[in-house]
Amino acid sequence: MLSFLNLSIRSRSLHTLGLNIVVFFAFNLSASTLSYAAEGIDLPKTIAWSAYPTGTGGYSQAVAIGSILQRQYNVNLRVIPGRNDVSRLATLRANRVHFSAGGSEAVYAQEGVLNFASKIWGPQPIRALMSNYSDSCSFTFATATDANVNSVADIKGKRVTFVQGAPSLNNATAALLSYANLTWDDVTPVEVGGYNASIDAVLNNRADVVGGACNSPPFLRIEASPRGLTFPALPHDDLEAVARVRSRLPWYVPHIALEGPTLPEDGIEVFSSAYPLLVGLDTSDEAMVYSMVKIMHQHFDEYKNNAPGATGWLLARQKFDQVFIPFHPGAIRYYKEIGAWDAAADAQNSLNLNRQRVLGDAWTTFFPTAPEDYSEFEAAWLKTRNSALEAAGLITLGEGL
Repeated sequence: MLSFLNLSIRSRSLHTLGLNIVVFFAFNLSASTLSYAAEGIDLPKTIAWSAYPTGTGGYSQAVAIGSILQRQYNVNLRVIPGRNDVSRLATLRANRVHFSAGGSEAVYAQEGVLNFASKIWGPQPIRALMSNYSDSCSFTFATATDANVNSVADIKGKRVTFVQGAPSLNNATAALLSYANLTWDDVTPVEVGGYNASIDAVLNNRADVVGGACNSPPFLRIEASPRGLTFPALPHDDLEAVARVRSRLPWYVPHIALEGPTLPEDGIEVFSSAYPLLVGLDTSDEAMVYSMVKIMHQHFDEYKNNAPGATGWLLARQKFDQVFIPFHPGAIRYYKEIGAWDAAADAQNSLNLNRQRVLGDAWTTFFPTAPEDYSEFEAAWLKTRNSALEAAGLITLGEGL
């Protein structure tokens, strides 16, 4: 920087005012960089996240966090909406985004199941940065009031949206249907091209039931429509029903949702998981991960009320000892630094890393001699996967995966 200034001073073509501007700019740029370095913040001028489509809670939260990055650190956050699970994680794997703020697709990608059981995917080395457990819920049934659905059992025979390319949404729907011993065979699936298209299907009376986060902004459109909006409860006192759901989605826990349109003041009994779940890969830059987690923690009070469900990023709501995928070393470094990472968290993280190793080894062994046919490939992989997990004494995630 000094040599640059010396060159500037020697240049007789520069006017005095122009030189002053150059010196002022260079000084302030250097000072701000040193300030961020002192804070341990190391981010490029532009970072990118993939997220659910515009209008969703996850997208809105990303935008709110982006405003903090811009205002406090002069960093631009590009939020790239992905209409389905595969597109959100495909951009992450292709290094088109640094992180992905999604949902259960991160678990399915780790597991190499559903849409990630194909030749071009397989089990992925997903790493968590931070989880959002809000006063809302990550996924439950929203129904048109005129469909007269007052319980999950009432969904039998109704029209339920099936989102193409979104295994996390569709499998969550199947898991919640199992609460009442229902399956996709007991309802009428309505295929749609994306999450917002599922909302449109209800508004246009092509479907009666859609799944999503309790506070998802598009549900306001259903509430305001002539059809109306109703959330059926999933009571927690039916222990067998709860066990059926969790046998398919062990990272979902019984939850009281307080935040969402039409919900009563004392809330409603549902299930929930982390949404959004901010993830990277094992190759994600450690300094960038550390910086992102630190900023989201330290500036929480500045963005918590700027998007629906953003309060769920609170540090106290991070379930380090219950998560199903390992954390990134950059995130762990920050959590240890502030005393939030304990022995239980470390033990769970080791279990999750071991699970990924088992899955990765199974894929490496399977792939070279795998069948060419797509359907045969998937069936053979899932059989290999289940055998490897069972041999290691690990859960296979139950029927349907």
